[in-house]
Amino acid sequence: MKELTKSDLILNNDGTIYHLGLHTDQIYPTIITVGDPSRVKEVSKYFDSIDYTSDNREFRAVGGRIENNQIMVLSTGIGTDNIDIVLNEISLLINFNLTNRTPLTEQKSVRLIRLGTSGSINPSIPMDTIVYSKNAISLDNLFTYYDHKFDLVKFNDMKLPVIPCSTSLEKLFQSYKSSLTLTACGFYGPQFRSSQLSQKYRLSDFETIRFNGDTPGNIEMETSGIYGLSKLLGFEAISINAILADRKTGNFSKKSQLMIKKMIEESLEILC
Repeated sequence: MKELTKSDLILNNDGTIYHLGLHTDQIYPTIITVGDPSRVKEVSKYFDSIDYTSDNREFRAVGGRIENNQIMVLSTGIGTDNIDIVLNEISLLINFNLTNRTPLTEQKSVRLIRLGTSGSINPSIPMDTIVYSKNAISLDNLFTYYDHKFDLVKFNDMKLPVIPCSTSLEKLFQSYKSSLTLTACGFYGPQFRSSQLSQKYRLSDFETIRFNGDTPGNIEMETSGIYGLSKLLGFEAISINAILADRKTGNFSKKSQLMIKKMIEESLEILC
């Protein structure tokens, strides 16, 4: 690859990368991602020690240690558009010489673990449970802009990319039920919520989708972006979801904070 231009790889005056506001040495081998910046402290409070904190735009980061394990937590904000920024900038930080903007000979990888919330769209995925996304279907258009060889599922006249989680990380989280995840590009219309606007599709329309014998189990806004970009960039990734809503019944969890806490504690125990 040729040298990237200054407008392709943008650095701040302090040498940090443009959006994340991080230096190369602040990217750790294991990265927990959360959507909400306020949730970063709910993860980092379990660290035995803190090496650094960073806060730029919606991208808040804390790097630290649990026992001898280097680990960082990073907020991504909402949606695959933000995921596109986060994963690309992580890769640029660890796999490029930022001085001359050329790729390093030895390319590095990281483990990405999304700890997020989600809604059930299938009776087999009960509310107030924790699942991992075995595969994620991209309902957004992020991968229209990247060359890929992902599996595709058909829906009407669309061919939707389907991307699996990391097999090595999947082995660690086998205690959780697996789900086929739909990743939407928005919260209201794209997730088939009734609002003031008429909708082109209903949730029931997507119940006809099948992949490897599975039907969609939950819906959220980041997982397919994380999985797809991780595959393209050589990262390992898995998405863990606390199921806080039952979209079929219209109910929402009365113990959402307890479920999020449980997901964080159990995931950190698995990883460290």
